[in-house]
Amino acid sequence: MALINSNYYSFSLKRTVEINVIIPTPEGDEQITDKKTQDSYQYEQGLRVVYLLHGAYGNYSSWTRFSNIERYAQKHCCAVVMASAENSFYQDMRHGGAFFTFFSKELPTMITSLFPVSKRREDTYIAGLSMGGYGAWFLALSNPNMYSKAASLSGALDIAMLYDNSKKGSIPGPFIWEDIFEDPSHLKGSRADLFYLLSRCKESGVIPELYQACGTEDFLYPMNQSVRDRIKDSGVEFIYEEGTGDHDWDYWDSYIQHVLEWMMKK
Repeated sequence: MALINSNYYSFSLKRTVEINVIIPTPEGDEQITDKKTQDSYQYEQGLRVVYLLHGAYGNYSSWTRFSNIERYAQKHCCAVVMASAENSFYQDMRHGGAFFTFFSKELPTMITSLFPVSKRREDTYIAGLSMGGYGAWFLALSNPNMYSKAASLSGALDIAMLYDNSKKGSIPGPFIWEDIFEDPSHLKGSRADLFYLLSRCKESGVIPELYQACGTEDFLYPMNQSVRDRIKDSGVEFIYEEGTGDHDWDYWDSYIQHVLEWMMKK
């Protein structure tokens, strides 16, 4: 397993950024033979790749510090890419960084140019937790021809509801809404609204496969139940899982294994 830490200048963010990239290599408890290496590590063909997003307060190192993602990536022989988005909800912020442009255009171009990963849609996936759960669906539904599967863990998936609840003080958060969105009081039906994006994907006939999971003790559990029901009513097929757990790394470390099992099924 190679964990590569890279610093490079981002033209969309106009500053140097730091990313972590996991590239599986033959090691650990494997029986290393020439044939097994050739069969499993098809670098020339391109490895399947997961863009893995952090939540609020997190950064590019959150998943490697608090989960066993390196071991899980090794098990599934997939590349994993992790970068920082600050508390941006993965948007091109009104006052701040152009994180949507960075994650949807610049970062994938850099990754596919420098690392042995596939450029094919069917091999490209995205997942995240909390704010990053929203970000994974937002980026996938905004770019349905880029990602074939998108997974949300404990996701803040109803952005309009989250804004309303935060203004009422019922949900805490570090977000300066007016810096992120042009008009946060009108998020419903906007390009930031996942239900609007999903309706556009339905019209085009290209919808990434969706996965949603949330712990039953999570403060975002009621929101995730609401989102689950709305998607069911829309007629879009998706995977929903829940189980005992809170908004914490014990839950996310457990369920990212479910996500990878689902993603790597052909």
